[in-house]
Amino acid sequence: MERLQKYLSECGVASRRKCEEIIFNKKVKVNGKIVSELGYKVNSTDHVTVEDIEVKKKEKEYYILYKPEKVICSVKDDKNRTTVIDFINTSEKIFPVGRLDYDTSGLLLLTNDGELSNMLTHPSHKIEKKYLAKIDGIISPKDIYMLENGIMLDGVKTKKSKAKIQKIDKKNNKSFVELTITEGRNHQVKNMFGTLGYKVLKLKRTNYDFLTLKNLSIGQSRKLTIKEVKKLYNNAKEKSL
Repeated sequence: MERLQKYLSECGVASRRKCEEIIFNKKVKVNGKIVSELGYKVNSTDHVTVEDIEVKKKEKEYYILYKPEKVICSVKDDKNRTTVIDFINTSEKIFPVGRLDYDTSGLLLLTNDGELSNMLTHPSHKIEKKYLAKIDGIISPKDIYMLENGIMLDGVKTKKSKAKIQKIDKKNNKSFVELTITEGRNHQVKNMFGTLGYKVLKLKRTNYDFLTLKNLSIGQSRKLTIKEVKKLYNNAKEKSL
């Protein structure tokens, strides 16, 4: 027996938190009856549907994608724009782990494993994400210190991060800064720089935990190895302690 939201996420419906919303919205039926309780438990013999479509557990898949700019980080788009799913060759119902902005490129994970997705995106697991930002202006050591020790965003201070100047282009008044964070707030990196008065001109995620973009070109993807998946699980568990 397992909780309904966990079962749905393991069926590849969506992340566990998204599955909770689906349950709250009364879109789930178990053995023909609507269930809107998060604590409800199901087993392998139960008939579970989402919007009257049966869902069953499927083999889990894991991908790393070098997301291009101007691509929607979503399963589908009502404006028929290109989404990250368009770059993955699979018949399984996968979804992105977290998100990258439309104009942000770089490393993105996609899977139908809701349990892993939930672990990787929850702040308590402290998974590091590294970004390379090209900003307008010459950043000061004081502002690097501010980035590392927390920026107030919407009344809440960001957690400590790592910031490192990669390059200063004095001629064009630009800076290239590597920023590593463990949170995933909406537009967080851009807003952190913006609060300090810098506009982010280009942004790329280069690392997700131990994973990198090595041997991938823009728009390319590959499956994660079993060893990599196990390491992601283990790291998420260890860093939450």
